[in-house]
Amino acid sequence: MTNILADQELLRRLVGFDSTSRNSNLPIADFIADYLDRPGIRIERQIGTTDDKVNLIVTMGPDVDPQTRAGLLLSGHMDVVPADEPEWKGDPFVLRETDEAYFGRGACDMKGFVALAINTLVRTDPSSLSQPLALLLSYDEELGILGAGHFARTWPKDRPLPRQTVIGEPTSLRAVRLHKGHAGLTLQVRGRSCHSGYPHLGHNAIEPAARAITALETFRREVEKEGGPNSEHFPEVPYVALNLAMINAGTAVNIVPDLCTVRLGFRLLPGMESGPFVERIRECVAGVLEGEDWELELVSEAPPLLLEESAPIYRAVCGLVDQAETLSASYATDASWLQTTGLDCVVWGPGSIEVAHQPNEWMPKDEFHRTAPFLDHLVNDFCRS
Repeated sequence: MTNILADQELLRRLVGFDSTSRNSNLPIADFIADYLDRPGIRIERQIGTTDDKVNLIVTMGPDVDPQTRAGLLLSGHMDVVPADEPEWKGDPFVLRETDEAYFGRGACDMKGFVALAINTLVRTDPSSLSQPLALLLSYDEELGILGAGHFARTWPKDRPLPRQTVIGEPTSLRAVRLHKGHAGLTLQVRGRSCHSGYPHLGHNAIEPAARAITALETFRREVEKEGGPNSEHFPEVPYVALNLAMINAGTAVNIVPDLCTVRLGFRLLPGMESGPFVERIRECVAGVLEGEDWELELVSEAPPLLLEESAPIYRAVCGLVDQAETLSASYATDASWLQTTGLDCVVWGPGSIEVAHQPNEWMPKDEFHRTAPFLDHLVNDFCRS
């Protein structure tokens, strides 16, 4: 059994793992599991869609009552985005600190909260709990909420986790109960290749794809005028945001291209489902691609989050930080899929999303050290009552 590390030392250890999503997360998962291997703590590895990825499910205290699902669940992701930018002032995977902040890839998003959540369990006496305390750590959140989606699809329904859930994304310790979803689409338009000196023998796939792109631009502008459910909570972008993100076509300047691939994404407002919006996009491109060989595929999806204001976990977190206003986020989190398993998810954690994914990512020391007592309060409220 490993000695209990100080919160900042545990953060240093976690940042030291290059758990970029393109890598296996087994090294960091094994370290966490070994550190949590203590009497009264139950640890389970859930193999992901590939053998080099795992979710960790950790529980302590009584088993979850399937009827009440009382207790508390803390959740975060183990992966980070790449740290390839030249602007880093030091090794991104070596924690640096100043008087006011900790610097390193993942320090903010979201190994800071993960370290605090882990130590919350380690410092809790299992015999003091009347309700279960659980920890869910996912893989590949940064690639499209993949680990949480895998958990939601495959975790046995007769083994539920506590309903009241904190997703520890960096929100500057402000409680978020709504966020937009995100879905990714791929549009492929096929033509026929030939020598560019004899274009009449082929069919350029880029040209019809260009018509579709122009139509989608017009569609995007129309959507921006529509608003939608809960738009009042997203004053900066009070509509479904549609992004034409990537275009790939052609192999050489002297060959007529036979394939053009367009990748696009959209961010739904809470209360919306992806199916009807995908059909609107399909109708949009169909109108300009008549007679062409094309297909549109939904390749990824993370539903929007909508947590009722009356949810006990939301009210408890708001009480801790003296928050009266409703806050939202325009990014997606693991809550997208975890809520589909019956969890009430509030997004709340230290650090600012504005520095996440940036060179020299940092965590304010003040917020980091303020969070641990808040988590202890939540454990007392939901696991000892």
